[in-house]
Amino acid sequence: MQHTHTQDTLVGLFVATGIASLFFLGLQVSNLSSFSHGNTYEITARFSNSGGLKVKSAVSAAGVKIGSVKAITFDQKTYESVVKMDIDAQYKTLPDDSSASVYTAGLLGEQYVSLDGGGSDEYLKNGSKIEITNSALVLEKALGQFLFKSAEEKKATPSPTNDKKGKK
Repeated sequence: MQHTHTQDTLVGLFVATGIASLFFLGLQVSNLSSFSHGNTYEITARFSNSGGLKVKSAVSAAGVKIGSVKAITFDQKTYESVVKMDIDAQYKTLPDDSSASVYTAGLLGEQYVSLDGGGSDEYLKNGSKIEITNSALVLEKALGQFLFKSAEEKKATPSPTNDKKGKK
């Protein structure tokens, strides 16, 4: 069986398309593709625990991506995470009493910030601070509390087999 120039070209194109597809998929999964093509404004929120939130994580409202996390720092005085977010300028009508929560999305467990609108007539603007926040749920901590609580309940209630042995 002879190889032709056309076969070699088709195989080369197939391999190049596969590599380009893997590169694109890697950018999408790692959130490294750019979000905004226009103007943004910066808002800040403080969390007692920002979990696995990362720079360039999504910021969404009602399930729609409206921005991205710009920076995450640690406040040494209040022991809180300070999360700075860039919001696309087209979403300039978010009420200034909105709340921010850290949630987990997808099978890989990537975390994002969700903004829930309040009822104020004033809007968030560049430099605004979100006062109402809900920290990330740390699965290990919740599981540890559940196991500790169930162990305490077992200690507090005597088992029927122990009562029979003690009465003999």
